[in-house]
Order: sequence, then C-alpha cells, then structure tokens
Amino acid sequence: TTSLHLNSHMASSTATALLAVVFVALALRWSVGLGGHSGLGKPPMHGDFEAQRHWMEITLHLPPSQWYEQGPHNNLTYWGLDYPPLTAYGSWLCGWAANAINPDWVALDSSHGHESEGIIRFMRATVTVHDLLIFFPAVLLFSLWLCKQGMGVAVWDTALLLLLAPGIVLIDHGHFQYNCASLGLALLAVVYVVQDRDFLGSIFFTLALNYKQMELYHALPFFWYLLGKALRKPSLVGIVGHLAGLGFSVVATLALCWLPFLSSQDTALQVLHRIFPFARGIFEDKVANAWCCLDVVFKFRRILDLADLAKLSAVLTLASTLPSGLYLCFRPTPRNFLVCLAIASLSFFMLSFQVHEKSILLAVLPVTALLWMEPTAAVWFNVVATFSMYPLLLKDSQTAGYFGCQLVFLAAALLLLPCFTSALSKVAFSLSLIGMAALHVVLAAATPPPHLPDLFVLLICVFSFVHFTAFWLYFHVRLFWNDGKDNESSKKKNINNRFKAE
Repeated sequence: TTSLHLNSHMASSTATALLAVVFVALALRWSVGLGGHSGLGKPPMHGDFEAQRHWMEITLHLPPSQWYEQGPHNNLTYWGLDYPPLTAYGSWLCGWAANAINPDWVALDSSHGHESEGIIRFMRATVTVHDLLIFFPAVLLFSLWLCKQGMGVAVWDTALLLLLAPGIVLIDHGHFQYNCASLGLALLAVVYVVQDRDFLGSIFFTLALNYKQMELYHALPFFWYLLGKALRKPSLVGIVGHLAGLGFSVVATLALCWLPFLSSQDTALQVLHRIFPFARGIFEDKVANAWCCLDVVFKFRRILDLADLAKLSAVLTLASTLPSGLYLCFRPTPRNFLVCLAIASLSFFMLSFQVHEKSILLAVLPVTALLWMEPTAAVWFNVVATFSMYPLLLKDSQTAGYFGCQLVFLAAALLLLPCFTSALSKVAFSLSLIGMAALHVVLAAATPPPHLPDLFVLLICVFSFVHFTAFWLYFHVRLFWNDGKDNESSKKKNINNRFKAE
C-alpha cells in the first residue's frame, strides 16, 4: 500500500511538473505571438510570414512536379519554395487545413500578401502545433536521457530552459518560421544515437536534413560519431554490417522524402538548385560571421568570384571542424558528440557560404543542450545569440518580445542553474551585458552617418562575432582538455535535486 501510494504521488508530481513546464513555454510563445512578424504591412514582398503562407498556397494548388519550377502560377522571384521536400509536405498539410477553414487565405494568386487577423492567428497556431508534436517531445526525451545518466540535472529544469531558449521562441513565434520542426527532429536524432539506436537516429537526422538544408551544420558530428562507434565493433563483419545499415537507413529515408521529384533528373536537379542558391552570395544582409565582419576591411566579394568564394568557405569550414571531428571519431562518447555539435555548428555559422542571421539557432540548440556541463557558457551564449538577431527582431516590431524573452530565460537560468559562480565569470558576463546595453542605446538613440547607414548594425555583428569566436575556442578547450572530467563533476555538483528521475 505504501509503495502504491509513493508511486501515485510521484506520478502526480511528474504530471504536475510536466504541465507547469508546458504551460510556461506555451505562455511565453503566445505572448511573443501578440507582437509583429516579418514583413507585416510591407508590400510587395512582405517577409518570411508571407513566404510560409505562399508555400501553403503553392503546394495546395499545384502538383509536386511544379512546386520548385517557374510557371504561370509559381513565380520563383516571389518567395519561390527553397526548402527541401519535407518542408513542402508540411506546407501542403497546413495549406489543406487553411483551405478548409477559409479558402481566401490560400487562394491561388489572389491571396498574395494576405494578412488578415484570421490567417495570422491560424499560422501562429501551426507553429505551436509543430512545437507540441516535434520540439516539445524531443526536449522532454533528451532531458529524461540526460537525467538518467546521473548528471544531477533535474528533468524539468533542463526541459524548461531548452523550451525557453529566447532565440528559438522569438524567430519561430515572432519573426515567423518553423525552426522547431527541424531542430526537434535533430534533437530526436541525438537522443537515439546516444542511446545506441543508431539506425533510428540516422532516420531522424535525415528527416531533419530534408526539412531544412541548414541541418548540414550538424551533419559532420553525426558522421564522425556514428563512424567512430561503428569502428569499435569487435569484428570486420560487424563494422561493415553496421555501416551498411546506416547507409541503408539514410538512403531509404532520402528516397521516400524525394520520391515525387525523382521522376526525372531535371526535376531533381531543379530542387537541388532551389535549396542551394549559391548565386545569392556568401552572406545576405548583416550577419555576425567572419565574412560579413571582415568585409569591412577586406572586400572578398570584389577580389574573388562567387565560385572561388564558395570553395574557400568550404575549405575553411571543413578545416575548422576537422580536429574536433577526428577526436570524436577516436573517442565517440555522448559527451564529446554534444560538444562537437556545438563546435561544428559555430564553424558553419562563422565560415560557411550563404549564412543568415537566423542560422545561429543551429548552434543555440547544441550549446543549450550542454547546460549540464557548462551552465555559464550555455546561458551566456543564448543571450548573445539572441542579441545578434536584435536588428532583425527590431524590424519585426518584436522589441518587447525580445527583452521579455531575454529576461525570462536569464531569470530562470539564474534560479535553476549554478552559473556565473566565479568572480571572473561574473565580471566577464557583466562587461558583456554592458556592451550589449550600450549598443542597444546607440541603436535606439543615435543616428548613423549618412555614408555609413548600417554602422550600428555592423557593430552588433562584430560584437557578437567576437563572442562566438571565443565560445568556439572555449568549446575546443572543453573537448580536448576536460574530456572525462565533466561527467564526474556534474554528478558531484547535483545541479538541482528537487526532482529525481528513476
């Protein structure tokens, strides 16, 4: 009777904690959704909100063979579909639901620029559905796995902070995108491969890659980790068999995702051309990476042609990930895998071709997943990453949402985690916050010189890039010099023992 009573109490406590975490995460998302979105009231192109709505329109009314093709009802210069097939299928599902509610929202051609209150509420709701179906379960499963490793990290603390990551909330529910889908699929892949369910993990990562091509940021750590684990099989037959199984999982998943576009070589090549638009250049707008920041003093785009820039960025990106990747291959532990995900995603963001400011979210996920090992770095990185996107959020009328999400995340982190415990970290973080505050004031109160209209935005990019470079170096230090120490350290610290997982 006592055992049954205890089990019932634990189940009740678990359910209450889960509901509390979900409620807080949803409340924050709903609050952000009350603000503006990308391109609101800015014809003729509007913004990412219109792009997502337009893809619903196109996929609903046209056959798959025409989704990526120029045609009388598909002008590729007006938000042509440029994400992989899984995004297109998701757009079709959302378009079907929108058409069932109000056909005017997704009417072919005539719905361009539609911004009624109804479509805004509907599309905000579709992001929340993606969250609840993919991202929230992935976060919960990762948090449960982490707690079961004996790291002393409370399940609900981990889940809450991952769900409150300000950059992800603001871009998906403010600016308007569906990063929660690809990031959730990638996190599910992480959960499965660290539990040695490699084939299932490969399937989920392939799905993530087929939802957003930017998941290439995470591809190399998956490759090295899975290769390293395969090479540890006791026999050659085991090694070959495991690699063959991984290859089959990836190829079969790819084939299923691309099936409607494999009818001809031209169709498949057109999809590839759309999702890898090299003609757009090495970076767009102002972004906190090496190419944009160095462009101030060294005009790469004037000296090198597009093809040479693409080759140079590819070489530098791969070279910057190679040491950590080889280390992971020889020491394929879950801890090293997570650190390498953070390193590789930062390498891609800072050095790869065609980077957007929102791509920093690819680094936010693995860095936040390291809060059990390095809470100070995880919290600090989130604040800076969100700050780097402030000029974009300012355009979206998301200033209130920006400051609100930053404060909520920072307050929760300081309450739940032992971060900034040393005098050095407190001073360094305080100076970083002062720098961000100063740039906020300058951007709001000062006027840039006429011949340098983007000066203040560029200062934000440079400030953020310096931080990202420091984090990239720091994670290398953690990978090479602290391997094997973090698990024991985290177990001893017992970050928060208010909730314990069996």
